[in-house]
Amino acid sequence: MIPWGGVGCCLSAAALYFLGRRSGRDAEALDSVTRVNQLKDLASLLDTACRVLPLVVSVSGRVGSVTPINCKHSGLRGVIVEETAKQHFLKRNGAGLWVQDSALMLSMSREVPWYLDDGTGRVYVVGARDASGLVLTVATEVFEESGLSLVRGLKMLGIKRVERVLPTGTSLTVIGEAVKDDVGNIRIQRPHKGEEFYVSLKNIDQLILYMGKWATWYKYASYGFSLFGIYLLAKHAVQFILERRRR
Repeated sequence: MIPWGGVGCCLSAAALYFLGRRSGRDAEALDSVTRVNQLKDLASLLDTACRVLPLVVSVSGRVGSVTPINCKHSGLRGVIVEETAKQHFLKRNGAGLWVQDSALMLSMSREVPWYLDDGTGRVYVVGARDASGLVLTVATEVFEESGLSLVRGLKMLGIKRVERVLPTGTSLTVIGEAVKDDVGNIRIQRPHKGEEFYVSLKNIDQLILYMGKWATWYKYASYGFSLFGIYLLAKHAVQFILERRRR
């Protein structure tokens, strides 16, 4: 009989080990990123570094846009807005009992061109919705009751509407490749060579510390699973040998 408990622990240890190595490499990669303290310095930095592109930088500032979105539910002004609506209802399961379920009715996402501004300059951010670390603020969360109406054998409870937004004025740190477009505007985008692309409320030092903590946690968890897995495998082997001797 295969000792699945021991095998599972060893496989979990291997997975945690590789996760820890990846988090450690990500922290080291962020530590090597060029930090731009003032956005006005980015243009000259791009000009002097043109021969060693891509130039991966860390920039910080407040979110702004020439054409922000006016959120119809919360009244906020944002640059990324996501709206979802879910219908919640009761339905009968196989045992004839009523259980709660939901179905997505609406999922919309809008984004306008936006930038970071630190008072010294501006840099546009492209492709932020695909970046790591981006968290949209829940601006409104409303449940519209429908009074337990019965439709097609389902008891309708109501509709839950959620509006998430990246508001203007939010302080963000963006880590990515800095490039100039055809008209001379500077933008930050996902690097082409596989480096991570971050849009976060945390600054770069906080991100490095966060990843370093996870790398340490993964490492010690991997050691723990390894030891327990080896113990289970050794115990199974001893029991197998003793059983063979009895026979």
